[in-house]
Amino acid sequence: MKTRLIFLFILFQYVTQLYAQVSLPAFFTDNMVLQRNTVIPVWGRAAANEKIVLKFHNQTKTVKADINGRWMARFDAEIAGGPFELFIKGNNSILLKNILVGDVWLCSGQSNMEWTVGQSDNAAKEMRGANNPFIRHIKIQHQIRSLPAEDVSTAGWKICDSISVADFTGVGYFFARNIYDSIKVPVGLINASWGGTNAETWISREGFESSDEFKDMIASMPSINLDSLSQLMQQTNRQRIEKLQGEKLNRKAADVFKAFSFDDSTWPELNAPQQWEVQSIGDLDGVVWLRKTIVITEADSKKNATLELAKIDDDDITYLNGIKVGSTSQWDAKRKYLIPAGVLKAGKNVIAIRVVDNTGGGGIWGDSADLKLNLDDAAVSLCGKWKWQVESIQDKISENSLPSLCYNAMINPLIPFKFKGVLWYQGESNATRAYQYRKTFPLLIQDWRKKSGQGDLPFYFVQLATFNTSGNSNEGCDWAELREAQTGTLQLPNTGMCVTTDIGNPKDIHPTNKQDVGKRLAAIALNNLYQKPMVCSGPVYKSIEIHGNEIGILFENTGTGLFTPDKYGYIKGFEIAGNDKQFYFARAFIKNNTVLVSSDKVQHPVAVRFGWMGDASECNLFNREGFPAVPFRTDEWNTVTQKEKYTINLLK
Repeated sequence: MKTRLIFLFILFQYVTQLYAQVSLPAFFTDNMVLQRNTVIPVWGRAAANEKIVLKFHNQTKTVKADINGRWMARFDAEIAGGPFELFIKGNNSILLKNILVGDVWLCSGQSNMEWTVGQSDNAAKEMRGANNPFIRHIKIQHQIRSLPAEDVSTAGWKICDSISVADFTGVGYFFARNIYDSIKVPVGLINASWGGTNAETWISREGFESSDEFKDMIASMPSINLDSLSQLMQQTNRQRIEKLQGEKLNRKAADVFKAFSFDDSTWPELNAPQQWEVQSIGDLDGVVWLRKTIVITEADSKKNATLELAKIDDDDITYLNGIKVGSTSQWDAKRKYLIPAGVLKAGKNVIAIRVVDNTGGGGIWGDSADLKLNLDDAAVSLCGKWKWQVESIQDKISENSLPSLCYNAMINPLIPFKFKGVLWYQGESNATRAYQYRKTFPLLIQDWRKKSGQGDLPFYFVQLATFNTSGNSNEGCDWAELREAQTGTLQLPNTGMCVTTDIGNPKDIHPTNKQDVGKRLAAIALNNLYQKPMVCSGPVYKSIEIHGNEIGILFENTGTGLFTPDKYGYIKGFEIAGNDKQFYFARAFIKNNTVLVSSDKVQHPVAVRFGWMGDASECNLFNREGFPAVPFRTDEWNTVTQKEKYTINLLK
């Protein structure tokens, strides 16, 4: 007992001395940038009631820590300048050097914001010319928390040079370069982004509680630490899956799932191509086996054969009749495996796939035309029902497992730091819930604004780029619906959207042209915030006029006029439909700054769509300033994602 008391006393003394040391949040480091023309908050920890003196530039502030050891000082607004030093004196001293005052932009979202300069177009050339000490960058490391955190993990602020710039956010850096070149004010970039994250992980609990759309959902989220949440999720998820598949999870038993002779008749089914999060499996990260049986003729069994499996999220090992025919470890890569001679059989053949899903979406996805067995000049579709069985469930919570996880760990600790605005590039991971994104995304913006206490904080975002996803106007297209939700968010004040349908890569969800993205975002900021009037967006649909079988479309934001680079004046990307709601590609051309569209197949058109597809790269309507037209539709007909909702059923 005495030994235990001595240990507790020593521990108490250690903790007391630890907090007696004046400390700052981890992102307060040498080389940082502070926001100009507004109060400058500085805060941290110290011993209870400790007196702290702070000096910055020509200012001195004195504060006292509260009984919990927390303290905050507020320096008066400063104009752009530097370098300065920040000196803090309590029981110990802290000195931060080479601090600039300028404009600080919070860069957030998923992988296209996280994408670095070193991964962008002409990286070597960009890096060689990147020596600008007035641009600074700090990367907030990936972390999740189930409860709001006080601090972040980071390696600190970096000065832009030919070496460090390689790790800067590409979109953020090219934005900052354009801003600095125009106004010559220091620019700081706080990069709090994470590839593959959905929007819900970036919204606070209080934000959800304020929303009629989400308040019931967040009520089912217990306010407990991450370890307790993980245990709860494991237990409930395991029970749910075992009930669905009718068998216990057993890694050893899974060894026979690849065998031709294995009996999968009792396994449940799902549809492919379609990620399993929107099907019976639900939100699950782990290992899942998929099996499908096909029957072919003896003649077909002797043909040259390849197996195409569209895309599989994340990794796969694929077997045909018990023989391994291929494997891939890339969530967005098309699978195409050569089948060795003699593997195919006349009659029954069994495809078995071991899928490893680490985070986010899982299963076979992509274009249905890419899911097939090729047999010389013929093909057997593999779309439709597949048998499934879970081998194991991942034993950790991922960044998308539950709401607010990234907000708690990577955004909450930054408050009340002051920003000039936010740059946001995200949406790919919300495409399956595109219709609900109409509420999700505005909620995120309003939540961050309220938390920051900066009113209508400027919030500029990138619309989804061109990408070869499945779907169109007649089948339905979640990618197009997500773009529509983003466009609708412009109804919020002090927002701006960068359209990128013309500078994406249909074959790559990570287009490497981040230069033009940054330039277009900078144009919005220069026009809206920096008193540099300019055209900063492309044509936006205004109204239509129907004259017989032809529709005239009027636009706003046409700049000095509508324009197409096509030498014959043909505009691509327009579709029209009659009351039967069947869309057909339309002839389109510009006349008197109006676009006229028609189709021989639609005698009485009532609706127009433009760019309503994942791969909108052929859309070629611009204004003369070079900004692409915003995709749109004039109808309000049903959408394919209207019923999809964000849930956390794992905790129920």
